[in-house]
Amino acid sequence: MGSLATLFAPERVAVVGASDEEGSVGHAVTRNLLEHFAGSVVAVNPNQEAVLGLSCYDSLSEADAVDVAVVAVPPAVAVDVVREAGEVGVENVVVITAGFSEAGSEGAARERDLVAIAEEYDLNLVGPNSLGVMSTGVGLNATFAPTHPTSGSVSFMSQSGAFVTAVLDWAADRSLGFKDVVSLGNKAVLDEGDFVREWGDDPDTDVILGYLEDVADGRAFLEAAGEVTRETPVVLVKSGRTDAGASAAASHTGAIAGSDRAYEAGFRQAGVLRVETVQELFDAAAILAGQPLPDAEAVAIVTNAGGPGVLTTDAVGDTDLELASFADATLDRLDAELPEGANVYNPVDIIGDAPVERFETATDIVLGDPNVGMAVVLACPTATLSFSDLADAVVRQQETHGTPLAAVLMGGRSTQSAADRLAAAGVPTYFDPSRAVRSLETLAEYARVRERPPAEPTAFEVDRERARAVLDRARDRGADRLGVEAMDLLEAYGIPTPDGEVVDDPAAAERVAERLGDEVVMKVVSPDILHKSDIGGVEVGVPSGEVRQTFETLVARARRYQPDARVLGVQVQELLDTDAGTETIVGVTRDPQFGPLVMFGLGGIFVEVLEDTTFRVAPVGERDARAMLEEIDAAPLLHGARGREPVDTDALAEVIGRISQLATDFPAIAELDINPVLATAEGATAVDLRLTLEEEP
Repeated sequence: MGSLATLFAPERVAVVGASDEEGSVGHAVTRNLLEHFAGSVVAVNPNQEAVLGLSCYDSLSEADAVDVAVVAVPPAVAVDVVREAGEVGVENVVVITAGFSEAGSEGAARERDLVAIAEEYDLNLVGPNSLGVMSTGVGLNATFAPTHPTSGSVSFMSQSGAFVTAVLDWAADRSLGFKDVVSLGNKAVLDEGDFVREWGDDPDTDVILGYLEDVADGRAFLEAAGEVTRETPVVLVKSGRTDAGASAAASHTGAIAGSDRAYEAGFRQAGVLRVETVQELFDAAAILAGQPLPDAEAVAIVTNAGGPGVLTTDAVGDTDLELASFADATLDRLDAELPEGANVYNPVDIIGDAPVERFETATDIVLGDPNVGMAVVLACPTATLSFSDLADAVVRQQETHGTPLAAVLMGGRSTQSAADRLAAAGVPTYFDPSRAVRSLETLAEYARVRERPPAEPTAFEVDRERARAVLDRARDRGADRLGVEAMDLLEAYGIPTPDGEVVDDPAAAERVAERLGDEVVMKVVSPDILHKSDIGGVEVGVPSGEVRQTFETLVARARRYQPDARVLGVQVQELLDTDAGTETIVGVTRDPQFGPLVMFGLGGIFVEVLEDTTFRVAPVGERDARAMLEEIDAAPLLHGARGREPVDTDALAEVIGRISQLATDFPAIAELDINPVLATAEGATAVDLRLTLEEEP
């Protein structure tokens, strides 16, 4: 793939399949180009002499050199056209034609041909099954969309062409402009990662937006986004938030992960801001493109209406932001400037008869407060207030103080000119206070992304060959599921485990128990029985005199539960004081897009019920491992809640990092659970293990 510079700033664009037939794709694309494009348009159609006043060429080879070829011909012909484009030196091809991988095996074969041709000729290929591409910088509208976007600093990609047309129509009435727009189509060659990189290097793109249904290459996308988000915000709506496939998982981690957890974790690690709705997507675009980043997350509210002010306060409480506490000097100034009956505390209620001058005075005072990082100016219509004049005042104060602002104008038609004035100055306006606050939270989220240092995974010293030997032995005996018999795997990666052995007869069990102490833990060892506790396959605190009988009981229970189960023996293990610590879980499941997905959470037998867990895409660095410890609801237990002794969080974070490295080193590990990892003040110990293997990718 070459540079995308000429894709968005071409001098000559050819439409292969240009047509005079009203309603055809070739006609719409040609018409859009002729109406807006600053460069030359070339029509290619061997069946027509002219299209919309343009003389037609029979083929690309007969036309002078072009920068972009837009292909709008039947799918079987499209493959030949793309090959011809490569042969004559066209750098960029936009395949609008459908009928490829979305249309069955025959279409999938055609798409593979497109990919091979693109690789052979180093083509930048968009699509197939794409609406096309746009770039307002040169008036490029190489699509069959009915609306041409206004110019702006937002670049937008979508996996749905229909979504593009809807968004452009919606944005046209809301003063939201675009730099580039791409309909990704089937993403046969160029995908979301390529466009994130391109727009991250584009000085005219301030915000990158996207609607995605999946990610073609998860790890490549996260690498690209992780670099770009340090300078340019990336905001995505990701649809398809389902748990498809989780029911077939063999581990706690797999059962909990679902298909969406990897996206959530990966986006967070890469600094991508994920939103849930189309409204939030464009609210985020407006404020990120128009407002500076805050230096604090405390919000001030100035309003002429008490009720909406309370609503705004509640909205702040629903986010990670906080209501600003004013300095004494601010309170004194507000008290001196505002009339009796006004509330000088946050939210500042300047009461219903407030003219614009009172709004501006109060806004000026609170924006000058050192504790204020952001502000909401909220106005309801009154006879004493001009929304247009208020817009001018808000713009003046925002320019004076440089503090991020959102305006809430709780009216209808009377607010339109004011909203336009504010939008032109980059100040977003809303009717609903909660949208204004959520947009400010988006600013704060991105400020945190910009401030955090790059995450670097720790490379631990481990014994890979010892670990490989454990997995090789499992393969040799045809096992794809392992349990405590594979604890050596954890020890090879420096993860502490209790002392113990797997034995295959009662006498050996007694010998091991005598070495370990007065009481032991005994667990049946069978790769075919996943939940040992559910069948009575675990006994805790077994006295030395009962070890022999317990061995026989555990084996009998296993055979009664599942007669054909492979029973490898019983693990006799050192008894740990679980009351002295907190049971946690560390696990891994392998996501098809992103690879190993590491889980941490509250462990024990209720892990799938409570689902108090958090995820990261491996490799997981120390910063993210520590963040995982704080993200679960039970985090206070780790820090000594209700008189408990704090656990060794350093050791717990290290276990997460080591498991991340293990999963990265051995792609054959499809799922892994260590449950529990017993965290105490002295360290973290892996007590039990469950592992699923698959063929090496």
